[in-house]
Amino acid sequence: MSKSQAPNPLTGRKVLFMLVAFFGVVIGVNLVMMRFAIQTLPGTEVDSAYSASLAYEKQITAARDQNARNWKVDAHVERSGQGGATLQVEARDSSGRPMSGLKFQGRFERPTDRRADLPVVLAEVGIGIYRGSALAIAPGQWDLVLEGVSAGQRLFLSKNRVLLN
Repeated sequence: MSKSQAPNPLTGRKVLFMLVAFFGVVIGVNLVMMRFAIQTLPGTEVDSAYSASLAYEKQITAARDQNARNWKVDAHVERSGQGGATLQVEARDSSGRPMSGLKFQGRFERPTDRRADLPVVLAEVGIGIYRGSALAIAPGQWDLVLEGVSAGQRLFLSKNRVLLN
């Protein structure tokens, strides 16, 4: 007739193997999820908070100096059909005259991911008019950062949120 076998007993080795396997899986999944979280959203605004805090007083002074200059800088972003964008900046001094000879730099910054930032090289195309292009820029919200430099010193800084369709 049929013989029935006795079930294998639960030994200390089996329990140890099950505990090691369980915690190994939990730790492995945690490490993978942590890696994905760090890669997708680094969560940093500046590379060094200490350096940023040391430069804070200089930034306040530069902002006051910029405000005292009373410049009027207008930026216009126009989308192209191929997914690019053209940035045009018009700069005027406090009396309304176009300002020539400055070096403007533009940058489209993604608010959620620094790795998607796109620099825009601006060239002076007319007196006080600067223009540059970004070849491929995704739709959505961007921060447009404009910097005006003369003789190696930043004289103008602006950061504005724009929505590109």
